[in-house]
Amino acid sequence: MFTFSTTVQPQVTVPLSHLINAFHSFKNSANSVSTATAQCLQREVAPEPDFQSAEPTLNLRDLGLSDLRVSQLDDLVNGLLPSLSTEEPPGQSFWRTSHVSAESFFQNKHGFSSRTLGLLGSPALCKQSPTPLQAVCSDLQHWPVWIQSRGFKTLKSKTKRLQSNSDRVAEPEGYTPSFMKGLLMRDRGTEVESLDKLLKSKNIPDGQQDAFKTGFAEGFLKAQALTQRTQDSLRRMRLILLVLLLLGIYGLSRTPFLSGKGSFSDPVRFRTTSGLDAAVDPIQMKNVTFEHVKGVEEAKQELQEVVEFLKNPQKFTVLGGKLPKGILLVGPPGTGKTLLARAVAGEADVPFYYASGSEFDEMFVGVGASRIRNLFREAKGNAPCVIFIDELDSVGGKRIESPMHPYSRQTINQLLAEMDGFKPNEGVIIIGATNFPEALDNALIRPGRFDMQVTVPRPDVKGRTEILKWYLNKIKFDSAIDPEIIARGTVGFSGAELENLVNQAALKAAVDGKDMVTMKELEFSKDKILMGPERRSVEIDKKNKTITAYHESGHAIVAYYTKDAMPINKATIMPRGPTLGHVSLLPENDRWSETRSQLLAQMDVSMGGRVAEELIFGSENITTGASSDFDSATKIAKMMVTRFGMSEKLGVMTYADQSKLSPETQAAIEQEVRVLLRDSYERAKNILKTHTKEHKNLADALLTYETLDAKEIQMIMNGKKLEPR
Repeated sequence: MFTFSTTVQPQVTVPLSHLINAFHSFKNSANSVSTATAQCLQREVAPEPDFQSAEPTLNLRDLGLSDLRVSQLDDLVNGLLPSLSTEEPPGQSFWRTSHVSAESFFQNKHGFSSRTLGLLGSPALCKQSPTPLQAVCSDLQHWPVWIQSRGFKTLKSKTKRLQSNSDRVAEPEGYTPSFMKGLLMRDRGTEVESLDKLLKSKNIPDGQQDAFKTGFAEGFLKAQALTQRTQDSLRRMRLILLVLLLLGIYGLSRTPFLSGKGSFSDPVRFRTTSGLDAAVDPIQMKNVTFEHVKGVEEAKQELQEVVEFLKNPQKFTVLGGKLPKGILLVGPPGTGKTLLARAVAGEADVPFYYASGSEFDEMFVGVGASRIRNLFREAKGNAPCVIFIDELDSVGGKRIESPMHPYSRQTINQLLAEMDGFKPNEGVIIIGATNFPEALDNALIRPGRFDMQVTVPRPDVKGRTEILKWYLNKIKFDSAIDPEIIARGTVGFSGAELENLVNQAALKAAVDGKDMVTMKELEFSKDKILMGPERRSVEIDKKNKTITAYHESGHAIVAYYTKDAMPINKATIMPRGPTLGHVSLLPENDRWSETRSQLLAQMDVSMGGRVAEELIFGSENITTGASSDFDSATKIAKMMVTRFGMSEKLGVMTYADQSKLSPETQAAIEQEVRVLLRDSYERAKNILKTHTKEHKNLADALLTYETLDAKEIQMIMNGKKLEPR
């Protein structure tokens, strides 16, 4: 159902059927249509009184248009209704002609009725009487529109028929054309407000009523024009979008995605050519030298030979020697492999080409190999130079046959050919860095490609001290800071981790509002990295806090009075990470090997916490806080028995795979481990029983101050009192 609505100020909605009926009656009276035609129209419409009575009739007075001039109404009616004359100017018709269906689907499809078949299936040569619909349409010649009306119905399902019959208004017995149904049946809503009533309710002056009514009629016509323009704009927009879509599809079709022969069941072969010929710009490393590299002196000495060759190649070639083509830097993450490669280029003052192994790994076939060729072509043009490939294992991994990656070997094959192929690479040094040298292909690390393999280990205490000094010079720090103390407590830290430690200390000092970094901030950042941040929000009751204080004091007392134990650095009962407290031991130097007495001392210190709980609170009140201590002590005891040959009963023999040992041997190993742990427990108990007073004083100090450093612990052990903080 469609309803025409006209919007004015105020808003009024009038059904289109009402306007058509009113204007049609007015035009019939104004133009005096021919009597014969009018009688024909009345004769055909007269048998349908029910439908006419169902539609509310309105005249011009009801619509509030009675005061309009005849000329204005004539122009308005000509714009709304088709011409009643049989002659129309060419090109001025707004009404189209449609077909009228036959009585049956068979006749509508084949052109003749199945009931009028003659001999041999031909249609009978007889003239059929016109149907009532054809008679009505032939008489309505003044109305130049033919609306399709089916003479047959399509069989619906029972459910749809019942549903449609319940919602449909009862049809009259007579037949009504569809165009008459559309005018009569739509907009059977509530009566809309007429213009006269609207004028009275809004108190519009008499002098403005004609203009208001004229604007109402003009608004109707303009609304039609606006709707037409909107539809034209939408049609143009759809056309533009369709053209853009076709252009996009055409552009994608010009890109060669698939190559090779075979069906789509074969592995899909992707190829691309975009971005392969882009120039690779080298980097000049003038500001990076070996002075910026700390803690890896041995690696710097080996790379010094490469620097000498790049500076003075005649010195080596005069004797017939050749420089290694490739240098492989191997070491844990953060030890300075990339910095070393940059320092080589900076020392020699040659162009530096940087590439990551992941840059050559693409989903498109041939991209990685093409980038390798492009990189080496640019490097040869700027020789002597250095090519550094970081994370070499991602591009130079072992070659395998894989149906998922049938072309994965092209990149490494191209790299192998460029490094040691038919054409020499004079003056081009390739430096690769990896954390997993065992994952590299054997053809890549053979002599002639990566001839030298330089190990970049974690720095020792001397190297850590140099690295800390280097990074401390970049911030504001207290001159009383001793970097060696921090270096001794950061065993196993790499250069990157030490840089992070100094940065965390600077951030902590800034948060606390200090002007410089002190030893306290460095210790704080070290503990934060090793054990996690402080958990000051954790509420611990007095009983558990006391147990923790005596537990940590037990570790400290045993470590202090055991000969071969490491010196104490700090003791605290501040929760950090998963622990409620800890005792930090600081080795004097890096231990490359440990004696049997040192291992036993570590076990004794681990037992000190549980022993302290048992002596102070009784065996019934021991806690689970010593589980990690027992783990470390048990590991040391097992290694002493099975790997280090430190058991008199089992002798100097290693037992690597205990699953292959006999039950008797396994029982003997367990017995020896148990004996070592029991003896360690007894030694720790004897120390704590001997130094009960010191144990209590240290626990009380921890309850008061929460954290004690080495000097404060030394004062407590000597019976001195600490100054209040």
